[in-house]
Amino acid sequence: MTILQAIILGIVQGLTEFLPVSSSGHLVLVPAVLGWEIPTDQAFVFDVLVQVGTLVAVFAYFWNDLVEVAKGMVQGFASRKPFESETALLGWWIVLATIPAGAIGVLVKEQVEAAFASSKATAIFLLVTAALLLLAERLGGGENRPEKMGWLDAVVIGLFQVLAIFPGVSRSGSTITGGMLRGLSRSESARFSFLMAVPIMLAAGLLSILDLFEVQNLAGFLAPLALGFVSSAITGYLAIRWLVSYLKKRPLYGFAIYVAVVSVLALFLL
Repeated sequence: MTILQAIILGIVQGLTEFLPVSSSGHLVLVPAVLGWEIPTDQAFVFDVLVQVGTLVAVFAYFWNDLVEVAKGMVQGFASRKPFESETALLGWWIVLATIPAGAIGVLVKEQVEAAFASSKATAIFLLVTAALLLLAERLGGGENRPEKMGWLDAVVIGLFQVLAIFPGVSRSGSTITGGMLRGLSRSESARFSFLMAVPIMLAAGLLSILDLFEVQNLAGFLAPLALGFVSSAITGYLAIRWLVSYLKKRPLYGFAIYVAVVSVLALFLL
């Protein structure tokens, strides 16, 4: 992987991780369309670790929320009333919503890696993202906030996140859909989606550090990886800021049309 390829893919990751268009799908399709021959061992590790770059963007944008959640959970334990405050409950819902994807992701790791190597499968999965976004707009939406959710809401949203294990299914798109189907507004669904990205991205990043040591020519790969990480963090922050504002006023139909068009074009070109 060259420096230029890493920067471009880092920017693609940052822009598409939080927009409901599937960052993993774009990271598979962009090199395929441009004819880049990136070693498989580098591609999978790069894709996961630059997601940790976008995790930095989540911490930067939602720092106050994350601090309040952490304080609420600590104070809940200290007072032996772990589920009393709304901020503590939000923390527990984030943990609960993370469990399905974390557990299933470990079980199907080999199948996921194989899917990352298939451009055609990725393009088809993009159509799943389009269907989810249309489903959210047709059947979902409300005025609830994540702090007012129940345990079943968290589990349902977590199950929607399972779909995003495979490249082409947007993690933010699937979890926003799950949130809207459970009565959250678009913007609050996005907020919960971004907050619940923290544990799953952190866990995936830690697991991929082990895979990093199996990459051939590791020393030459570290510089592109670092630049991809930084570019994804910067563009990820800008993408979060824009999307939160956008979803307060506008529907998801534009993103559904976009991923459907990208899917069809990718299938045609590839």
